[in-house]
Order: sequence, then C-alpha cells, then structure tokens
Amino acid sequence: MKKIVFLLMLVSALSISLPAVAAQKPTDSDMQILLEKVKADKKLLVAANMKLSDAEAKKFWPVYDAYQVELGKLNKRIMTLIKAYAADYNNNSLTDEKSKKMVAEMISIDEAEAVMKKSFAPKLYKAIPAIKVARYLQIENKIRAALRYELASAVPLVK
Repeated sequence: MKKIVFLLMLVSALSISLPAVAAQKPTDSDMQILLEKVKADKKLLVAANMKLSDAEAKKFWPVYDAYQVELGKLNKRIMTLIKAYAADYNNNSLTDEKSKKMVAEMISIDEAEAVMKKSFAPKLYKAIPAIKVARYLQIENKIRAALRYELASAVPLVK
C-alpha cells in the first residue's frame, strides 16, 4: 500500500507541478530542479520495490542509470512533440501534413522504446535474477503508464 501511495504522490507531484510550472513560464533551472526531484523520487520508488541484495544492487544500479539516460532521450522526443503540437493547436495551424509527421513521430517513439527495452533485457539479466528483471520492468511500465496518463489528460484532442 505504501508503494502505491508513493507512486500516486509522484504522479500527483508531476500533475500539480506541470500545470503550475507551465502557467509561470518556467526557467530552465526550474525545470531542471523539477526533473531532478522526479528522478530522485523515482529511484527511491524503484529501490523500495526491488528488494536487492548488496551484490545485486552493485550490478543493477549502473544498468538502471544507463536505462534512465536512454529513457530521458525518449522523454525529450515526447516533450518536443507535445510542444510542437501545442504551438500548432494554440495557433490553429495544425495541417494534415503536420499531423502525419506527428503520428509518424509518435509511432517512432513507441518503436524506439520497445527496441530500448529489448536491448536492456540482457544487461538486466546479467545484473539480477529474471524475476527481479520482470519486477523492475513492471515498475517502469507502471510509472510510464501513470505519467502518460497525466500527459494525455493534459493534452487536448486535435480540433
């Protein structure tokens, strides 16, 4: 139950912070502070749920950190896409051609995430037992689903 509450707190912090930050025209340093806080909270959530031995932790955390770097690249692509959509939405300038490009990018991001997971699976299996690999990927999937839900609820449908 504590784990679920922690996840909900993380998602709530994002959902509260993102609109407030967006309304205030955040500086890069404000956004960096928010991102660092979310990363730290996420790492605490993962640590609390993984139940790693010291030997497993030594091998797991470097793989986790590398995974987060790659995930960060995908997140940047998602944010770039959302910003482009928001600009077109707000300016009433979304065209069929722009929409096709956005759809292609959405699909490309999803494909890249699947490729990334597939490439990290062997690294995770070398670091921790398969059951813990499954647990870690479940945790990542749940966090991603919660964050995607928050993003989806904040992004209006195409006009």
